[in-house]
Amino acid sequence: MSIPSLASVSLRDRAAVVGLDCEYRGGERKFTFGEIDARSDRLASVLASRGLAAGDRLAFYLVNRLEIIDLWLACAKLGIIVVPINVLYRDREIRHILDDAAPTAVVTTAAQIAEFPVGTNCWIVDELDAEAESAPREMITTTLGDDTPAALVYTSGTTGPAKGAILTHGNFAANAKSLVHEWRITSADRYLAVLPLFHVHGLGNGLHSWLASGCHMRLLERFDRATMVREFDAYQPTLFFAVPTIYHRLLECDADTALRLGGHTRLFVSGSAPLPAHVLEAFHSAFGHVILERYGMTETLMNCSNPYDGERRAGSVGPVLPHVELRVRDESGAELPNGTLGELWVRGPNVCAGYWKRADATAAAFVKGWFCTGDIGARADDGYVTLHGRRSDLIISGGFNIYPREIEELLLEQPGVEEAAVIGVADEARGEVPVAYIVSAAPLDEAQLRAALAAQLASFKAPRAFVRVDALPRTALGKVQKHLLPRWAP
Repeated sequence: MSIPSLASVSLRDRAAVVGLDCEYRGGERKFTFGEIDARSDRLASVLASRGLAAGDRLAFYLVNRLEIIDLWLACAKLGIIVVPINVLYRDREIRHILDDAAPTAVVTTAAQIAEFPVGTNCWIVDELDAEAESAPREMITTTLGDDTPAALVYTSGTTGPAKGAILTHGNFAANAKSLVHEWRITSADRYLAVLPLFHVHGLGNGLHSWLASGCHMRLLERFDRATMVREFDAYQPTLFFAVPTIYHRLLECDADTALRLGGHTRLFVSGSAPLPAHVLEAFHSAFGHVILERYGMTETLMNCSNPYDGERRAGSVGPVLPHVELRVRDESGAELPNGTLGELWVRGPNVCAGYWKRADATAAAFVKGWFCTGDIGARADDGYVTLHGRRSDLIISGGFNIYPREIEELLLEQPGVEEAAVIGVADEARGEVPVAYIVSAAPLDEAQLRAALAAQLASFKAPRAFVRVDALPRTALGKVQKHLLPRWAP
């Protein structure tokens, strides 16, 4: 199934989307699904007239705006491969993606051209939009299949240069159909979209669930705590997808506001980073909803989800989705029994076709059709999966395995600890030792922290040091970039 065919069930005269006009803040533009379809057809004509054809790459470097939807659908119809670029990226990161993906052009704004190396072929989004308004609407007959590449989405590069995951039409379609079914998304829903469309959370889950269900969407440039209550009250969404840091900010609402916002919202979903148990519990108490946590990756879109009906278990990402197979394996690839920690391997129509121009990385990540996620986890007898961090985060101290997330979650339960990250630091005697980086409003009581951890963890898991920092370095979607933490020395 292709992305255009996925959307065809929604392309009718029903109201589809309303979004803030990013050029003139505060203005709004509204379109039906039929108008969105026509806009993308006309833009496709413009792209074709500029020489783009199936298999070519076209990048965009934009904050959320309605033109991204036009661009995405136009490229999908032509078989053009879209390369989203994180708007927080700067010279080194941008150059890497441009060199690797070699896009024909980058769609951006006039103000953002300065972010790109001299000589980059930049197309101004407003000029494209104006050209498309007067372009003919033509029938597009590109042959598309499940395995037709739709996007190169670059990993966050937390452990090395970012790799471009080749996501196909079939990947996006299978993922959307599964989420619409599992999360009971219908045309009656109202989706408040605040996540960036350059990331698979906002693009792969949010945008495609909208397309596949025919629900209504309000697209915002970004999450803004100062205006979010007003947005919730005005739009009264039934669906809200976010990352843990957003839910943490929403907990700043007073009790009456929280209950009011929760009163008309049917489903809150969290992903892209672990959701602390205390945030889930506090949100339930304040908003009257248990946030649905799920697990996915750039390379696989969604793998697991807590159920819509049934227990949404704190600390778990739920069972695998119906279209996904999952195994827990040891370092040799042997399958492990339930309850045992190991690397999660997955396969299904959601898994990418490999890495762009990286045969070595593709060969290392795929074993006999299974994708080795690099995530460490365990599956309970009832199928619920828990994550314990990345394989690359594993700390081996004196021959013992230490999973940072176990320590981080316990630290987050301690009074005054707002955020926590644990990494391994080289040690002459033990090989590595854990060091904890903590964000807190007040100075740390190290003795109290050590006592709390000693009561619940083995002694070899105790952090060698507690380092107080102002903030943890994070990606645009809230994932901690541990390699950017300040170096600790004894």
